[in-house]
Amino acid sequence: MSLDGYIADPDDFLGGDDGERLHKWADVKGESGQQSVPVGQFQDEWKAAGAVLAGRRTAELMDHWGGDHNGLPIFVPSHRPPGPAARWGYPLVTYVTDGIESAMAQAKAAAGDRDVQVRGAYTGQRALEAGVLDEVQIHLIPVLLGRGRRLFDVLSSEIELEIVRVIDTPEATHIRYRVCL
Repeated sequence: MSLDGYIADPDDFLGGDDGERLHKWADVKGESGQQSVPVGQFQDEWKAAGAVLAGRRTAELMDHWGGDHNGLPIFVPSHRPPGPAARWGYPLVTYVTDGIESAMAQAKAAAGDRDVQVRGAYTGQRALEAGVLDEVQIHLIPVLLGRGRRLFDVLSSEIELEIVRVIDTPEATHIRYRVCL
Protein backbone atom coordinates (compact mmCIF):
# COMPACT_ATOMS: atom_id res chain seq x y z
CA MET A 1 0.00 0.00 0.00
CA SER A 2 1.30 3.47 -0.77
CA LEU A 3 1.79 5.85 2.12
CA ASP A 4 -1.41 7.65 1.09
CA GLY A 5 -3.45 4.42 1.25
CA TYR A 6 -3.62 3.27 -2.37
CA ILE A 7 -3.20 -0.35 -3.48
CA ALA A 8 -3.51 0.31 -7.21
CA ASP A 9 -3.51 3.24 -9.56
CA PRO A 10 -6.72 4.25 -11.40
CA ASP A 11 -5.99 1.66 -14.12
CA ASP A 12 -5.59 -1.22 -11.59
CA PHE A 13 -1.82 -1.31 -11.94
CA LEU A 14 0.36 -1.37 -8.85
CA GLY A 15 1.73 2.14 -9.36
CA GLY A 16 4.77 3.67 -11.00
CA ASP A 17 5.80 3.94 -14.61
CA ASP A 18 6.11 0.15 -14.94
CA GLY A 19 2.87 -0.57 -13.06
CA GLU A 20 4.70 -2.50 -10.31
CA ARG A 21 5.94 0.14 -7.84
CA LEU A 22 3.98 -1.32 -4.91
CA HIS A 23 5.54 -4.78 -5.35
CA LYS A 24 9.17 -3.87 -6.03
CA TRP A 25 10.05 -4.50 -2.37
CA ALA A 26 9.44 -8.23 -2.95
CA ASP A 27 12.18 -8.39 -5.62
CA VAL A 28 14.93 -6.92 -3.43
CA LYS A 29 18.11 -8.98 -3.19
CA GLY A 30 20.63 -8.68 -0.39
CA GLU A 31 24.39 -8.22 -0.78
CA SER A 32 24.77 -11.96 -1.44
CA GLY A 33 22.31 -11.78 -4.33
CA GLN A 34 19.78 -13.77 -2.30
CA GLN A 35 16.34 -12.61 -1.21
CA SER A 36 16.34 -10.31 1.76
CA VAL A 37 15.42 -11.95 5.06
CA PRO A 38 12.01 -10.22 5.31
CA VAL A 39 11.06 -11.19 1.75
CA GLY A 40 12.00 -14.81 2.41
CA GLN A 41 10.03 -14.75 5.67
CA PHE A 42 6.92 -13.40 3.95
CA GLN A 43 7.20 -15.92 1.13
CA ASP A 44 7.46 -18.73 3.67
CA GLU A 45 4.31 -17.42 5.40
CA TRP A 46 2.47 -17.17 2.08
CA LYS A 47 3.48 -20.71 1.14
CA ALA A 48 2.34 -22.01 4.54
CA ALA A 49 -1.25 -20.87 3.97
CA GLY A 50 -3.94 -23.43 3.33
CA ALA A 51 -6.45 -21.50 1.21
CA VAL A 52 -7.13 -18.14 -0.41
CA LEU A 53 -10.26 -16.01 -0.16
CA ALA A 54 -10.22 -13.60 -3.10
CA GLY A 55 -12.62 -10.96 -4.27
CA ARG A 56 -14.14 -11.54 -7.68
CA ARG A 57 -12.52 -8.48 -9.23
CA THR A 58 -9.08 -9.51 -7.94
CA ALA A 59 -9.56 -13.15 -8.94
CA GLU A 60 -10.62 -12.19 -12.46
CA LEU A 61 -7.82 -9.62 -12.89
CA MET A 62 -5.36 -12.38 -11.91
CA ASP A 63 -7.16 -14.99 -14.08
CA HIS A 64 -7.72 -16.93 -10.85
CA TRP A 65 -3.93 -17.41 -10.64
CA GLY A 66 -4.24 -20.03 -13.38
CA GLY A 67 -6.72 -22.10 -11.38
CA ASP A 68 -4.91 -22.33 -8.07
CA HIS A 69 -2.85 -20.06 -5.87
CA ASN A 70 0.42 -22.03 -5.71
CA GLY A 71 -1.61 -25.21 -5.28
CA LEU A 72 -4.10 -23.69 -2.85
CA PRO A 73 -7.87 -23.71 -3.28
CA ILE A 74 -9.41 -20.32 -4.00
CA PHE A 75 -12.79 -19.23 -2.67
CA VAL A 76 -14.51 -16.28 -4.36
CA PRO A 77 -17.55 -14.68 -2.73
CA SER A 78 -19.86 -13.44 -5.49
CA HIS A 79 -23.53 -12.92 -6.25
CA ARG A 80 -22.98 -13.94 -9.89
CA PRO A 81 -21.91 -17.31 -11.30
CA PRO A 82 -18.28 -17.68 -12.38
CA GLY A 83 -17.10 -17.16 -15.93
CA PRO A 84 -16.27 -20.14 -18.17
CA ALA A 85 -12.60 -20.54 -17.14
CA ALA A 86 -13.40 -20.66 -13.43
CA ARG A 87 -16.50 -22.80 -13.99
CA TRP A 88 -15.00 -25.52 -16.16
CA GLY A 89 -11.24 -25.17 -16.21
CA TYR A 90 -10.31 -24.43 -12.61
CA PRO A 91 -11.43 -27.19 -10.23
CA LEU A 92 -9.72 -25.55 -7.21
CA VAL A 93 -11.74 -22.34 -7.65
CA THR A 94 -15.05 -22.23 -5.78
CA TYR A 95 -17.53 -19.39 -6.17
CA VAL A 96 -19.56 -18.92 -3.00
CA THR A 97 -22.92 -17.20 -3.41
CA ASP A 98 -24.20 -17.14 0.17
CA GLY A 99 -22.01 -14.43 1.68
CA ILE A 100 -18.58 -13.61 3.03
CA GLU A 101 -19.14 -15.59 6.24
CA SER A 102 -19.84 -18.77 4.27
CA ALA A 103 -16.92 -18.14 1.93
CA MET A 104 -14.54 -17.74 4.89
CA ALA A 105 -15.96 -20.81 6.63
CA GLN A 106 -15.39 -22.89 3.49
CA ALA A 107 -11.88 -21.49 3.06
CA LYS A 108 -11.04 -22.22 6.72
CA ALA A 109 -12.37 -25.77 6.38
CA ALA A 110 -10.17 -26.31 3.33
CA ALA A 111 -7.15 -24.75 5.05
CA GLY A 112 -7.40 -26.95 8.15
CA ASP A 113 -5.04 -25.59 10.79
CA ARG A 114 -3.27 -23.29 8.30
CA ASP A 115 -4.01 -19.64 7.51
CA VAL A 116 -6.50 -18.32 4.97
CA GLN A 117 -5.10 -15.42 2.97
CA VAL A 118 -7.46 -12.71 1.78
CA ARG A 119 -6.87 -10.99 -1.54
CA GLY A 120 -8.74 -7.90 -2.69
CA ALA A 121 -9.66 -4.65 -0.96
CA TYR A 122 -13.43 -4.98 -1.16
CA THR A 123 -13.35 -8.56 0.14
CA GLY A 124 -10.96 -7.58 2.93
CA GLN A 125 -13.31 -4.77 3.94
CA ARG A 126 -16.34 -7.08 3.97
CA ALA A 127 -14.43 -9.73 5.96
CA LEU A 128 -13.43 -7.10 8.53
CA GLU A 129 -17.00 -5.87 8.84
CA ALA A 130 -18.34 -9.42 9.19
CA GLY A 131 -15.82 -10.18 11.94
CA VAL A 132 -14.24 -13.11 10.06
CA LEU A 133 -10.80 -11.56 9.58
CA ASP A 134 -8.46 -11.77 12.55
CA GLU A 135 -5.26 -10.20 11.18
CA VAL A 136 -4.24 -7.61 8.60
CA GLN A 137 -0.77 -7.30 7.13
CA ILE A 138 0.25 -4.10 5.38
CA HIS A 139 3.38 -3.64 3.30
CA LEU A 140 3.66 0.17 3.48
CA ILE A 141 5.65 1.52 0.53
CA PRO A 142 7.39 4.91 0.74
CA VAL A 143 5.62 6.45 -2.21
CA LEU A 144 2.62 8.76 -2.63
CA LEU A 145 0.50 7.68 -5.59
CA GLY A 146 -2.01 10.50 -5.15
CA ARG A 147 -4.91 8.64 -6.72
CA GLY A 148 -6.26 5.19 -7.47
CA ARG A 149 -7.92 2.45 -5.44
CA ARG A 150 -7.67 2.61 -1.66
CA LEU A 151 -7.38 -0.45 0.56
CA PHE A 152 -9.78 0.78 3.23
CA ASP A 153 -11.96 3.15 1.27
CA VAL A 154 -15.33 2.62 2.93
CA LEU A 155 -15.92 0.78 6.20
CA SER A 156 -19.25 0.78 8.01
CA SER A 157 -17.66 1.43 11.41
CA GLU A 158 -14.40 2.03 13.19
CA ILE A 159 -12.27 -1.10 13.65
CA GLU A 160 -9.60 -1.23 16.33
CA LEU A 161 -6.31 -2.92 15.52
CA GLU A 162 -3.37 -3.99 17.67
CA ILE A 163 0.16 -3.98 16.25
CA VAL A 164 1.63 -7.49 16.40
CA ARG A 165 4.84 -7.07 14.37
CA VAL A 166 6.77 -4.37 12.54
CA ILE A 167 9.63 -5.08 10.15
CA ASP A 168 11.26 -1.97 8.74
CA THR A 169 13.35 -2.12 5.57
CA PRO A 170 14.49 0.61 3.18
CA GLU A 171 11.95 -0.62 0.61
CA ALA A 172 8.89 -0.96 2.87
CA THR A 173 7.60 -1.08 6.41
CA HIS A 174 5.75 -4.33 7.02
CA ILE A 175 3.13 -4.09 9.75
CA ARG A 176 0.98 -6.94 11.01
CA TYR A 177 -2.13 -6.07 13.01
CA ARG A 178 -4.50 -8.19 15.05
CA VAL A 179 -8.14 -7.22 14.67
CA CYS A 180 -9.63 -6.39 18.08
CA LEU A 181 -13.07 -7.99 18.16
